[in-house]
Amino acid sequence: ETEGKKTMAGLAHQLTGREDPGSPKRLFPILKPSTTLSSLPACFHSSPSGFRSRNRKMKIIPVACLEDNYAYLIVDESTKAAAAVDPVEPEKVLAAASEVGAYIDCVLTTHHHWDHAGGNEKMRLLVPGIKVYGGSMDNVKGCTDQVENGTKLSIGKEIDILCLHTPCHTKGHISYYVTSKEEEDPAVFTGDTLFIAGCGRFFEGTAEQMYQSLCVTLGSLPKSTRVYCGHEYTVKSLQFMLTVEPENEKMKQKLEWAQKQREANQPTVPSTIGDELEINTFMRVDLPEIQAKFGAKSAVEALRTVRNIKDTWKGGVYSRAML
Repeated sequence: ETEGKKTMAGLAHQLTGREDPGSPKRLFPILKPSTTLSSLPACFHSSPSGFRSRNRKMKIIPVACLEDNYAYLIVDESTKAAAAVDPVEPEKVLAAASEVGAYIDCVLTTHHHWDHAGGNEKMRLLVPGIKVYGGSMDNVKGCTDQVENGTKLSIGKEIDILCLHTPCHTKGHISYYVTSKEEEDPAVFTGDTLFIAGCGRFFEGTAEQMYQSLCVTLGSLPKSTRVYCGHEYTVKSLQFMLTVEPENEKMKQKLEWAQKQREANQPTVPSTIGDELEINTFMRVDLPEIQAKFGAKSAVEALRTVRNIKDTWKGGVYSRAML
């Protein structure tokens, strides 16, 4: 595990120069080009994990898709080149790009499930010649260029991307770690591996793999890294987390904030890696007190146990009798 953390910290260091070892509704309206910081939803300037106010070369735009999915645009402001992350509804994502004067020249697919990769072939029809990236082990629909752990990509002149293999939900799942050449906080697009206060089901992998993906690969990124996940699951995830960590004040604060966001029909992304290390039990399993809650003898055993409980959770408070 220690060696793994060093490896992933080294990959992050390649781009950042740092080794810092965080009811379905229509989600977030597309931002207009004239939008100012003061007019943004509260989550962008007053939330625990909100944006900082400064000039940015990298614009990130969430696009609500289906019932609770997020696609994203990553825009290089200097060239207006953009990447689309999981554009399952291509017309919506292309409209979002048009509204900010950007053009999409590549697709970043996190994994092969239809609600993430299902728009790839239509994107290729609508944008001839577009590159569609996807994990080499994941059989991504419409993929033109396969990527692996450590593959480097770029958007325009200012944005670098490091591909991180984060398997378990699917065997070839990729998270995209994105940095700007300006001194601004990096971002990571985690698909269905890491959610805010949650993680994906172990459809094609093991607890050992999810531990590596969450606690080693993603957990080794700088704590300021903004986390953009694939679904709006935050309220229910935090409600569950508080059944296993009812004493966690950070979780209580985040849940209260997230409920207000959803009541206002606003998103709860982004979080940060630093936040997740405080509010996401799946990323806290290295702590002895978390392992003790589940009678676990290792971090992996604790992670497996929490996931098993979550898979059958229908509300109510966790007790050891559930094991």
